[in-house]
Amino acid sequence: MNPGLPPVDPSVTAELVGALSPRLRKRLDAGVAKLAARPVVREGDIVRIAVDDDTELVLHTAGGAVNRADAIRCGCLLAPDCLHRAAAASAAPVAVDDEVAAPRSGPTAAAAPADEQANAPQGDTEPPGPPQTGGGAPAPDATTPAQLTAARAVFEATAAVLEAGTDGAGAVLQAELLRAAHSARLAGLPRASASAVAVVTGVRAARSADPAYRLADLADTVCDALAVAHRLPAATGADLAGLRGAARQPYRPDGSLRLYGLFSEAVLTATGYAGAVTWTADADGRLYTVSDVAPGGPGRAIGAADRAVRIGDTALTPRELSRAGLAVSGATVSPTGRLGAGAGVRAVRASGASWHDGPTARLWAVPVAQQVGRALAGGPDAHGLLFLDVTLAGTVRETTGECLLADCEGLTLRLAAAHDDPALPHRDNLRLLAAARGARLRIVARLTPGPLPRALLLAVEHPADRAARVDLGLDRLQHADLPASEGAVPGPLPAPAADEAPLHLLRRRVHQTVSGGRRVLALPGGGAGGDGGRLRRLGLATAGDCLDGLHAAAADRSRDAFGRLLPADTDRFARAWLTSAVYLREVERALCAEAWNASGETRSSPLAV
Repeated sequence: MNPGLPPVDPSVTAELVGALSPRLRKRLDAGVAKLAARPVVREGDIVRIAVDDDTELVLHTAGGAVNRADAIRCGCLLAPDCLHRAAAASAAPVAVDDEVAAPRSGPTAAAAPADEQANAPQGDTEPPGPPQTGGGAPAPDATTPAQLTAARAVFEATAAVLEAGTDGAGAVLQAELLRAAHSARLAGLPRASASAVAVVTGVRAARSADPAYRLADLADTVCDALAVAHRLPAATGADLAGLRGAARQPYRPDGSLRLYGLFSEAVLTATGYAGAVTWTADADGRLYTVSDVAPGGPGRAIGAADRAVRIGDTALTPRELSRAGLAVSGATVSPTGRLGAGAGVRAVRASGASWHDGPTARLWAVPVAQQVGRALAGGPDAHGLLFLDVTLAGTVRETTGECLLADCEGLTLRLAAAHDDPALPHRDNLRLLAAARGARLRIVARLTPGPLPRALLLAVEHPADRAARVDLGLDRLQHADLPASEGAVPGPLPAPAADEAPLHLLRRRVHQTVSGGRRVLALPGGGAGGDGGRLRRLGLATAGDCLDGLHAAAADRSRDAFGRLLPADTDRFARAWLTSAVYLREVERALCAEAWNASGETRSSPLAV
């Protein structure tokens, strides 16, 4: 994927790829790889790509995105039926509908609220969280034939991507899923549409070796897309409304607000959006956000801290707002707490508050278990933020890199970088904080659901100045910022012993399928020598059954009367994988609550599932 290209509407990519001849379709992935490396020149609403010395591609944007197939023009002799136009659309980020954001549910809701902000329009509208009641015509109580057809198309296209894995899901399969996403949007299924687009974005990130790509995140996204499409046909009432999703939730008037800045987090998404989201709180501890996110890459995210954002008749940079305050009159607020910027909003700069005293200190007074329980519960308030007091204990090396170890009320907490893109300072700051071993700090982190206490570190109080704070995605710590008694960064500690259920036997196969497809499980030895039986012997009978069912579906290939392999049953395989993924998600959610003792009581086992 070339982040320098403007976002392209899913229908445009589907149309251009669908028009290619079978011969050109076979060459499409090579064409995408070639264009992804070509320089991009922007001239207002026109984007130019020099394919070679004699051929130029021109993309005409409207509102920052390419919305029509004829807006991509090529100067080669085969145009308009050439490979270049389809390759350009396939190499560009997917345009995300302003009216909808990718759905988040359950424990994954806490993973990336900033991504939802990235897709938000600048007026008084907001991408949907849970569906709202009231306002506008009610949706019908049953799915329409068009919605059933669209949901089936999303399921089949997502199943085809899962069958191939990220390694085999090239531009043609991606275009089919984008076609299904467009059909779902037209049929009034914004949640299914957004889920399908999110799968394509994740597959492209994997294939382009995007530093921000995480296999576990893509597995969750694929699970969401399949689950929504699978459940829609039989859903009714409130469940159906939630599966359909909602478009453009209106802001509601919220009168006068006195807000205190907390921190700012950098946003850099695989969909081609970048910037910053600033979090504030009122005297009651309710959270509000101010977003400055637009199409762009790492450069826009890096510069976001000092780019002024207008709120009413006041302009503050995220760095200023996160340390100051705001008095707002005529405020409008979305269900997820995003402040509107309508014409009737008035705002003036006000004094801020320390994390240790004043109105914001109450956020750290909430018991940790209660904070985790709120994050796992879902809903508009499930922003996933944790306000913790920790004592740093060094670093530990994991398969995904190093993370900080910290003591939090007797729990050993692992704090990971919120973003792995080397252009952002997250990981460098984490390494420097390791030198402050023993320091007692207030932090803001985002819960990462899992069997061990883990979170993504977003902001900390300054190690040498309690009154200051550091936004780890926007500010860069220096060695001089560390306490004078601290010296060189110590090496990583041995990984602490973890009493973790052996769910990795199932998790590994679920994730391997997303990256390698069915063939990974169907290869000789793919059954891993009776892992299902091992899980049952350890008391995880359902996990063992899920794993055996997944392997059986992967190996199920029938032959015709002449001994030739028949087409694979992608539907059965997708359903077997979905069963395993949903089970794994729910058990890990229970294990997460147990690890943080989110229930506030001791239980014998969270695995009675």
